[in-house]
Amino acid sequence: MRLDKFIGNNSDYSRKQIQYMARQSRIRVNGVVEKNTAYQIAATDQISVDDTPVQAAGLRYFMLHKPAGVICANTDPAHPTVIDLLDMPRKSELQIAGRLDGDTTGLVLITDDGQWNHRVTAPTRACKKRYRVTTTEAIDEALIDLFKQGVQLHNEKDLTLPAELTILNSHEALLEIQEGRYHQVKRMFAAAGNHVVALHRESVGAILLDPQLAPGQYRPLTAEEIASI
Repeated sequence: MRLDKFIGNNSDYSRKQIQYMARQSRIRVNGVVEKNTAYQIAATDQISVDDTPVQAAGLRYFMLHKPAGVICANTDPAHPTVIDLLDMPRKSELQIAGRLDGDTTGLVLITDDGQWNHRVTAPTRACKKRYRVTTTEAIDEALIDLFKQGVQLHNEKDLTLPAELTILNSHEALLEIQEGRYHQVKRMFAAAGNHVVALHRESVGAILLDPQLAPGQYRPLTAEEIASI
């Protein structure tokens, strides 16, 4: 592969920037300055720019602790996005595997593996998501059976799939759902005459939000976490 193509494929540098850096002797191949951007590199060659290694891109998987007020989008002219929180090259290639509302906090999965994203989000996969819910009114124990049977949401034809509700105290509960309809958790409680005032996603499938991550922080998923989906 050409040197400039390799660097371009694995960084945010443009072809023009790469040519400029090469003329300035800022690019090295195996520790030796290489000014010819058409130079054909081998798979074993070590490439660096400004003494920082440029590594061949593989598929990437991250968990992020989403704060309130940050939206799940790649770009937005008016609001900060979860992608804005990431400090890495090629951010435009990343996908958000299961979005959260702007005021909802917690676990967001981000990847550039489209098939893995599909396994997280496709309704037929029934990948369970667990939320911690806080409500304005006391949570009626009757909702345990109601949510298990399915709820008729406003302007929806089909009942929600069976969901598991665990009441923690009068105004707080854990809800595990296996689909991802628009504002689903909030609408389920609204259908039962209650209002959600805080919503936090704790897990997706077997992947739990790392308690070491403060809001806005992220980390790569482990091999076990990736394989669990």
